[in-house]
Amino acid sequence: MNDLSPPERLAKLQALEEWLDWQLNSTRQKIRTVEAQAERDRQAAARAYAEQRWKFQPSRNGDRHALLHRGGCSLYKNEHGYVEREEVLLAMEDDTLTVEMCQICKPETGLRE
Repeated sequence: MNDLSPPERLAKLQALEEWLDWQLNSTRQKIRTVEAQAERDRQAAARAYAEQRWKFQPSRNGDRHALLHRGGCSLYKNEHGYVEREEVLLAMEDDTLTVEMCQICKPETGLRE
């Protein structure tokens, strides 16, 4: 590049700068796209995890009464405390605990074998 005149070198360097700038912006856009897809995948996995589990809504008056929901039920939006099917069946067998089913999400359908 030393055999070029300064204006020619400057033009080549400016063209290189434009190309590198385009490449950087393109790479940043791809990163944003992949990050957004990763977040959508994470949310979908969290929804799938919740849908395969149940959650108990405890009674507010302190008695041994609970309302059972599917993990993704919109009526009881608690993001933790998910239980497995076996734990739900154990709770339902407990004579000291009254378990009612949510009428919105119908959690009993997932408990049948």
